[in-house]
Amino acid sequence: MASRASTVPTLDLATLATDPATRIVVCCGSGGVGKTTTAAALGLWAAEHGRKVVVLTIDPARRLAQSLGLTELDNTPRPVAGIDTSAGGSLDAMMLDMKRTFDEVVEHHAPRDKAAQILANPFYQAVSSSFAGTQEYMAMEKLGQLRAQAERDGRWDLVVVDTPPSRSALDFLDAPKRLGSFLDGRFIRLLAAPARAGSRAGLKVFSVGVNVATSTMSKLLGGEMLRDVQTFVAALDTMFGGFRERADQTYALLKDPETAFVVVAAPERDALREASFFAGRLEEEGMPLAGLVVNRVQRVAAPSLSASRALAAAEQLGDAEEKSTTASTTQGLLRLHAALAETAARQEAVARRFAAGHPGIPSVEVPAAAQDIHDLEGLRAVGSALTGG
Repeated sequence: MASRASTVPTLDLATLATDPATRIVVCCGSGGVGKTTTAAALGLWAAEHGRKVVVLTIDPARRLAQSLGLTELDNTPRPVAGIDTSAGGSLDAMMLDMKRTFDEVVEHHAPRDKAAQILANPFYQAVSSSFAGTQEYMAMEKLGQLRAQAERDGRWDLVVVDTPPSRSALDFLDAPKRLGSFLDGRFIRLLAAPARAGSRAGLKVFSVGVNVATSTMSKLLGGEMLRDVQTFVAALDTMFGGFRERADQTYALLKDPETAFVVVAAPERDALREASFFAGRLEEEGMPLAGLVVNRVQRVAAPSLSASRALAAAEQLGDAEEKSTTASTTQGLLRLHAALAETAARQEAVARRFAAGHPGIPSVEVPAAAQDIHDLEGLRAVGSALTGG
């Protein structure tokens, strides 16, 4: 990929991560491209170069969690042991507890009696754990909480966020709007009508205007579930403005110059297409895009030996009537090299297409690791690749 590197501006993550003006780094991209590893590695590198960092990870692999010293899923940032603090930095890490974060939103925005009512509601318990977009919304909510805490007590000067493993990178930015659409939807307004109209008047309006609808919903959902839904909606209506307020605040935070988005993508067509969509969306929203991390790039030991030449040499060895053990081993290595060289060439081509379509977006490449990242040394190696040393 060296030829491409000469034509694409380099993403300088070392300067970004050590700049005191950078207070938030959001690692985003489609699922399965290595966002969690990237966020953890960048956070570790920044901490060992003097920053006070908290990394918010979303459902990381067990071995990666263990490498950061995380053994339980909770919303409490915990110090990561074994890092070099000689530069004055520190590293805390946490894993998002989506349900607990939703509970905290309810407790913060609803009156005490209403909060208890919502938290005990069976429908709320289901929605807070499984509603589409909840994880993305709560990741944004937790980001806002961490930033506010950093402002209050100065415990951190850099928050690194690993966005949820969504099918689409855009889910992270769309989650607040999706939740708002749910709360503004006709179905929710219908269920909330009695509470909004007042007790007796509400019942009258409800019975006249939506009797047929509620009868149908009662048959579909069951009378008890329908009552749970109506109770939940009536209680949630009191804190609806809180959801809107928090979403607006977080969106403003994401647009602030102290925030930097780092898009992570594998060197594959679909992942880079998703990165292209996300980059365009960030530009539309006026959000600061730092650049692109092309992760898990295939490198070959002898780049001057093309796949076709390696296969031709392997075929020549295969034509020999009697092959020595050394010749058989060499033939196998040549075929393996050819396969890796073909992968590298394919990745080079798709990366070039992305660069041609986005000539102003800086990028950095991280080589594919020989094994899973499962300890601090592995994260340090990734951090070195991200920052150039």
